[in-house]
Amino acid sequence: MNGARRIAGLPCGRLSKWFVLVFWIAVFAVAGPLSSKLNSAQQNDASAWLPHNAESTQVTELAKRFTPSDIVPALVVYERPGGPVTVADRAKAAADVQHFAGVRDVTGKILGPIPSKDDHALQVIVPVKVATKGNGWEEISPRIKELRSIARDGAGDLGVYVTGPAGYFADFASVFSGFDSTLLYITAVIVMVILLLTYRSPVLWVLPLGTVFVALTAAQAVIYLLARNGGLTVNGQTAFILTVLVFGAGTDYALLLTARYREELRRHADRHEAMAIALRRAAPAIIASGSTVILSLLTLLVAELSSTKSLGPVMAIGIAVGLCAMLTLLPALLVIFGRWMFWPKRPALGSAEPTERGLWARIGARIARRPRVTWLVTAVVLGVLAIAVTGLNANGLESKDSFRNKPEAVTGEQVAGRHFAAGAGSPVQVIGNAAAAQRLQTTLSLTPGVTAVTRPAVRNGLAYLEGTLTSSADSQAAYDAIDSLRARVHAIPGADAKVGGSSAVNLDMQRASRHDRNLVVPLVLVVVLIILGLLLRAVVSPLLLAATVVLSFGAALGVSALVFDKVFNFAGTDTAFPLWTFVFLVALGTDYNIFLMTRVHEEAKHHGTRRGALIGLAATGGVITSAGVVLAGTFAALGSLPLVFITELGFAVAFGVLLDTFIVRSVLVTSLNLDVGRWIWWPSSLYRKEDVQLGELPDERAAVTLSAPRT
Repeated sequence: MNGARRIAGLPCGRLSKWFVLVFWIAVFAVAGPLSSKLNSAQQNDASAWLPHNAESTQVTELAKRFTPSDIVPALVVYERPGGPVTVADRAKAAADVQHFAGVRDVTGKILGPIPSKDDHALQVIVPVKVATKGNGWEEISPRIKELRSIARDGAGDLGVYVTGPAGYFADFASVFSGFDSTLLYITAVIVMVILLLTYRSPVLWVLPLGTVFVALTAAQAVIYLLARNGGLTVNGQTAFILTVLVFGAGTDYALLLTARYREELRRHADRHEAMAIALRRAAPAIIASGSTVILSLLTLLVAELSSTKSLGPVMAIGIAVGLCAMLTLLPALLVIFGRWMFWPKRPALGSAEPTERGLWARIGARIARRPRVTWLVTAVVLGVLAIAVTGLNANGLESKDSFRNKPEAVTGEQVAGRHFAAGAGSPVQVIGNAAAAQRLQTTLSLTPGVTAVTRPAVRNGLAYLEGTLTSSADSQAAYDAIDSLRARVHAIPGADAKVGGSSAVNLDMQRASRHDRNLVVPLVLVVVLIILGLLLRAVVSPLLLAATVVLSFGAALGVSALVFDKVFNFAGTDTAFPLWTFVFLVALGTDYNIFLMTRVHEEAKHHGTRRGALIGLAATGGVITSAGVVLAGTFAALGSLPLVFITELGFAVAFGVLLDTFIVRSVLVTSLNLDVGRWIWWPSSLYRKEDVQLGELPDERAAVTLSAPRT
């Protein structure tokens, strides 16, 4: 106990608080320049996300012997409305080819202009060199912009579009470029507004928001160093999600600590003593919550998909740094600035605790009238909502369906698809033993869905061939063609053939994502059960709490499926969407379970389980719902990014968190506590403590008495 007191007193000691402040100032000074370099360490090439043993990854490595791996084709499409193309159109396209060759990073042979069979369009394939690491996305955008400028110059009423892999690459880059700072500002404003409404103080919000910003900067610096020197894979999506997760979770921890500190300020004249006690009481719940999120995220390390595997440590680092900042820097700042930061409602010594007669105290009293009916009805409603998850289309998104708007690459692909083989610019690649070159060419030529097969290139005992898919490179028809081709070439004796290319990469990513989902989901549930069991020293409560989290996740996913289909008209979701949503909602939902149940456990020791449940709800209901609104608001900020997957993830997590905090945690869990009573702590000694009957609980007009001060 003395050791715990000394540790809890470090951030809020009369002298040590200044050492804590100086330490974090030094961390911020060092981390600032490093965090700004995080974008340069991103790897946004899809092939970099795959495991090394994936067939398409092996082809990518072998293909480097025949074709540069850093070349991405841009497809320039010219369409004459009403057709056919004129002599002037052909001359325009031919002249553009000469100008394209002078664009920086355009390399190799430019193919075209190639006329379409219906003579209504022309296409030119321009090879563009792009760095797949660092600032590659930012560097390709001006090249594609220049190609588009050249093609449009003097085009008149000739339709001109730049699409293909490089066109999509550039349009994705333009979405992400500079948006990290925009998202940071949007998230900060959302948190600031919610904190203003929560604290009702014009100044208090500055401390948690400033602490979160310091934590985010430090986390970004650590992640940059690991990405540069430790082999950690970081991409644009994880960098954005890191921002909202650190802001959301960090602010949640700040709300819990500040609420407990305000309670103790009403009981203790010395703010240093009040913070030390608040830390001892709140820190176990905060640490357990943070540990649950961290360990749940780290289960992603077993994933096959590198983008999913890297998400775990990246987010875990963010949570860990945020946790450290909220338990050290924030307490130091709160003590340094004193009670006046709560102005105009400063918590004076001996003043009444407002939560004793607050909204959640009254709600708890109403739930206590019929707790079994309450949890049964709530569970049935959530179960009905969860049924809609059967309509979730999580089979992946084609590139054209990945944007909420319609950039030029999407329009250009649609135009090209009307006149040319839809897979032009994204060839399927086949590599096998040189001795089987002719058989591979014949097999590739006879495979349905593949056309324009090249002659085999033979080098170092290997044969390399390319073919053009007749379907869009990321369509189901293209994936079916890849599967068919793989089955055929694998059956050639002695060929040792492999099939790759962008379509194969996307297909392997989908399958790896499904494998990861089936593997990670049970692991996360095991982690949650173990942590809840150790924290609450019980078996029944962890099982019930885990069930409520899963039920909440199912309901959130079901509602999301309906909204995506009926309201947003999205074509589907990414294959990684269910797993990412599950990890965030289960881990963060368990956070709120811990916030509530640790307080109920604490109060049950003195008042019995049923009274403890009402006291715990009254004391934490406000802070939990405020924390949920903050977290939901930060994830909702992802909706400002015009990408379908990010928007879907933001909506699902935001809705799930609100459902979790307002309904599941506050109503369903509380009614279960009241109905099950002391047996919820079985087999710990607490379940043996005599409890009151439901009829003996106070009605909604009575005050819920919070525990007397305990040091």
